[in-house]
Amino acid sequence: MTTEAVTDMVAQGLYLVLEVSLPILLVSLAVGLIVSIFQTVTSIQEQTLTFVPKVIAIFLAIMFLGGWMMNEMVEYTQELWGSFSVYAHR
Repeated sequence: MTTEAVTDMVAQGLYLVLEVSLPILLVSLAVGLIVSIFQTVTSIQEQTLTFVPKVIAIFLAIMFLGGWMMNEMVEYTQELWGSFSVYAHR
């Protein structure tokens, strides 16, 4: 296995991690920002107020995007295992 092959596998894996996790992180960021603005405007400084909406939003995002996320990971895994003979070549 060449250095280029390993670099390509790692790059594809890291890109997949970013691609799959980014929507969930953006949802969490948006909800956190909205709740923070709400807390600032109303002067409510309750720490648990940020936790519950984020958990609910992330749960809903996973419900809607979970199928797509799983398909992306399965495709990458199938591609990786399908080309295993190329990588295992001496």
